[in-house]
Amino acid sequence: MAGATGTRTRERLDLPLGPRRRLLPEWDPDAFGRVSERIARFLGTGRFLVWMTFAIVLWVGWNIAAPSALRFDEYPFIFLTLMLSLQASYAAPLILLAQNRQDDRDRVNLEQDRKQNERSIADTEYLTREIAALRMGLGEVATRDWIRSELHDMLKELEEQRTGHRPAHERGRDAEDR
Repeated sequence: MAGATGTRTRERLDLPLGPRRRLLPEWDPDAFGRVSERIARFLGTGRFLVWMTFAIVLWVGWNIAAPSALRFDEYPFIFLTLMLSLQASYAAPLILLAQNRQDDRDRVNLEQDRKQNERSIADTEYLTREIAALRMGLGEVATRDWIRSELHDMLKELEEQRTGHRPAHERGRDAEDR
């Protein structure tokens, strides 16, 4: 739409804005995090320590034993110190980034474990109630031991009736009952 002078156009508010051009490059944070975790994982290995030690010994050995014209870092080894500081300044944030990602994964796992524990507790409580209900129901049912003792008593009575006498301790009870 043209303005009063005819040189300005007004943007429509009902249309989304087009993509903006950014000065900084864009990157995938997950891909960057995965790369930083791999680097941090490598920095924490014996292999890294061996390679770093080998590189430093080679650096120092070259700058001491090589001819003066071929040396690139004289005795105080200021360039070596700069390189080690640079490596440390990159390693620390990468390690922290990897630790933060691991903390996030641990937090998710902890939440999943907590939910699983809640489900397990609920299942256990349900089963406890069911077992209690079964025990209450079984309280009225004859048990094997009770049936065995009843059969044993009946067998004694049948034996007594067949032989016609009772043991002495039972005859005393009959006299007391009268």
